[in-house]
Amino acid sequence: MVQPAWQDPVLLPVDTAPVPEYGSGSLSDLLPTLAAGLGVPGFTAVIPELTPADRNCVFLIDGLGWEQIKAHPDEAPFLHSLLPTSRGGTGRPITAGFPATTATSLASVGTGRPPGEHGLPGYTARNPETGELMNQLRWQPWTSPKAWQPYPTVFKLADAAGVRTAQVSAPAFEQTPLTKIALSGGSFLGRLSGEERMDVAAERLAAGDRSLVYTYYSEVDGKGHRFGVDSDAWRGQLMYVDGLARRLAEQLPPRSALYITADHGMIDIPFDEQSRIDFDEDWELSAGVALLGGEGRARHVYAVPGAENDVLTVWREVLGEQFWVASRDEAIAAGWFGPKIDERVHGRIGDVVAAARDDVVITASVNEPHESAMVGMHGSMTPVEQFVPLLEVRS
Repeated sequence: MVQPAWQDPVLLPVDTAPVPEYGSGSLSDLLPTLAAGLGVPGFTAVIPELTPADRNCVFLIDGLGWEQIKAHPDEAPFLHSLLPTSRGGTGRPITAGFPATTATSLASVGTGRPPGEHGLPGYTARNPETGELMNQLRWQPWTSPKAWQPYPTVFKLADAAGVRTAQVSAPAFEQTPLTKIALSGGSFLGRLSGEERMDVAAERLAAGDRSLVYTYYSEVDGKGHRFGVDSDAWRGQLMYVDGLARRLAEQLPPRSALYITADHGMIDIPFDEQSRIDFDEDWELSAGVALLGGEGRARHVYAVPGAENDVLTVWREVLGEQFWVASRDEAIAAGWFGPKIDERVHGRIGDVVAAARDDVVITASVNEPHESAMVGMHGSMTPVEQFVPLLEVRS
C-alpha cells in the first residue's frame, strides 16, 4: 500500500520544554544564597552547592553562556580552566530563566525572584493598563519603575543589614530605570574601562568585613548580536573579557568568593527563509494578532479579543514542530516563568507564548528592523541559551 507523501506535523508538547531550575539553580537563586551566607535576614541559601564567604563578588558577562566557554578554550583559557569550579565545584551550569534575555535576567539576579514575580517577562511585553508594548530594556514608553517592579533588590536589603554593597558598571547605566528596579542599593560606581571596573570591584570588596559587589561587562553580547558568536570580533571580546576575569581574580582580598556568571548564552541564526520567519510578511501568523512582543526566539503573542484560541491553533500548526507553543495558562502551569505568577504580571504574558527549540527565529522586519538584522540571538530554553556559568574563585 502506498503511503501518502504528507504527514500531520509532530507538535512539541508544552511539558517537554526544559524549564529553568527555579528554586535551586537559576540566576534568581544566586544573590539570595549569597545574602543568606552573609547573614542578611529573610534569605535562605537555595543553591545548596555554594559555601558562604564574608566577601562576595558577582561578575556578570552579558551574553557569555556555558556552551560558549566550553567551545573556546584557546580564546578564554582562564574562564575555561574554571569550568570545574562552576556551581560549587560540581562542574555544572545554572540556568538563566525564561526568557533568556538581558532585562529579564538582570531583574532575576537583582531581585532574587523569578520573572513571574519581578514582572519583566521578556524583551518587550504588553502593559495591561495601557495596552502598549513596553520595551523593558530601554524602558519605552516610560512607565513608573516602582509600579512595574515593586520588590526591593537584594542589594538594598543587604545594605540595610550592614553589608558593604556596591555596583561597578558603565556610568551610563547609573540612572536607567532597569538599574533602579533591579540593581540599586548601596553605592553605584561608574567606570568606563573594563580594567577600572575590575580594580574598583576588588577595592570595594575589601572595604568591608562583609561585602557584596556586582560588576558587569556588556560588549561580548554586543559583538555577538552584530557579528555572531562565530566571528573574529566576538572572539576578540571573549579574549578581552577572559583577561578581565583573571585581573579581578588576582586581586581578591582575603575571605572572598568571586562568582563569574552571565545572563544568557547565544546562537547564530542563518539568513534564510527557513531559519528566519518574518511575522510582518506572514499572513497566517499575523491573523488575529494585536501585538507581537518578546523577541525572535521567545515570543509573546497578544491576540485581538476573542481570537485567542484561533491564534493559538494557527501558531501551533505553523510552528509547532520547531517551537514550544503554549497558551498563557499552559506556560504558567508548566512553570516557564517560575513557580508563582503575581497578579500584576499575568496580563504581561502573551495569550500565546512561543519558545524556539530549533535554530529558527520569528523576525518582524517592519516593526523590529534592528533586532531582525541581528546575527546572534537568544531567549529560549535550549541549553545554548539557558545554561550560564557560575565559575568560582576563592581567596
